[in-house]
Amino acid sequence: MKIEKMTVDAVRNLLSEWDQGEATSHQAIETQVSEMLQKIKIEGDTAIRSYTETYDHVTLADFRVSEAEIDAAYQSVEPAFIQAMTHAKRNITSYHEQQKRHNYMDANEPGIIRGQLIRPIAAVGVYVPGGTAAYPSSVLMNVLPAKIAGVPRITMVTPPSETGVNPYILAAAKIAGVTEVYQVGGVQAIAALAYGTESITAVDKIVGPGNVYVATAKKQVFGQVGIDMIAGPSEVVVVADAFANPRFIAADLLSQAEHDQRSRAILVTPSLQQATAVAAEVEKQLRDLPREAIAREAIATYGTAIVVNSLAEAFEVVNVIAPEHLEVQVTDAMSHLAAIHNAGSIFLGAYASEPLGDYLAGPNHVLPTSGTARFFSGLNVDDFCKKSSFISYTKDALKRDMDDVIYLAEKEGLDAHARAIKIRFEEE
Repeated sequence: MKIEKMTVDAVRNLLSEWDQGEATSHQAIETQVSEMLQKIKIEGDTAIRSYTETYDHVTLADFRVSEAEIDAAYQSVEPAFIQAMTHAKRNITSYHEQQKRHNYMDANEPGIIRGQLIRPIAAVGVYVPGGTAAYPSSVLMNVLPAKIAGVPRITMVTPPSETGVNPYILAAAKIAGVTEVYQVGGVQAIAALAYGTESITAVDKIVGPGNVYVATAKKQVFGQVGIDMIAGPSEVVVVADAFANPRFIAADLLSQAEHDQRSRAILVTPSLQQATAVAAEVEKQLRDLPREAIAREAIATYGTAIVVNSLAEAFEVVNVIAPEHLEVQVTDAMSHLAAIHNAGSIFLGAYASEPLGDYLAGPNHVLPTSGTARFFSGLNVDDFCKKSSFISYTKDALKRDMDDVIYLAEKEGLDAHARAIKIRFEEE
């Protein structure tokens, strides 16, 4: 893990270098994904079967996972899994229930009614990763907010394997209440959800994390369908003072580094001694990590301990990075909450470890990455709703406001707009 004394501007430059490297490596992927999407759009199921054989090494006769298979998977997993996932479901549901918005209407002026209608999206596709690791927790995080929003049709897609879909993912689907499940992954899953095929009906929005091919496919189908966000590799930033426990910090950094070779694990601290201790502890803990090869490459490429002059400067750095996950392991962590403007999810104190957010605490773990927390939020109930405004004016109310509407329309050179108002009073 690199240790560097850096200014806020130096951090900006470092992030720019990282992002430029990522963009260069993605150029070939963009082309490949575009070709795949077009082929699937034209050929449908035939192209999906061909790509599934090529990339997943599985020959599929039927994409749909039957309810009997889902039930069998639920029965096959250990009771401890069901108990833990049910616990997580309670917490995720109780947290997201508080995000629900309501229709409103005001009639504060005579003859005028204004309001907003909130309606659920009709059909949502949920992508659940199944590559280097299976993520049943992602089923709950993506499906439950959609259920709370009232989405009537939820379609789940997840990569197949020679032995079928991971039983823990199917058990999670049953716990979440999903019955429409397809064993299709990668670009082909995104294409099927966006365009529809003979076997899979298109949806209106696609949500859920995936690898770089999935993220690129989501970006390219955006406009045909809605998407939650364009997510990159996982990342964590830990802000720590001299009193934080370096063993805790190292463990939390590695909890993200083990996701992907491109994951970013960053420490920001005003203490050089802390940075040195954490770097040593990261190396120590790496040695007995089952996913050591993945985590070691991520740490070698992106693992950085940034030493700053003060905690105030540390939070300036945080707001520049705008991390997916932010841990604040400092004395009286809650008192620093006001200094944080850009972060997907914030973990306050030594015992609010990031994996709590991944699995159990309740806030969503589908979060903006690569600095997009500057303008994106974590997945929430609003992502599964549409808002429509409505207006009602009586004739008298329009007469009171007509002069201003006509003036503004004519000021913009839109005479037909002005005429649409004038014509209603020509008889007078």
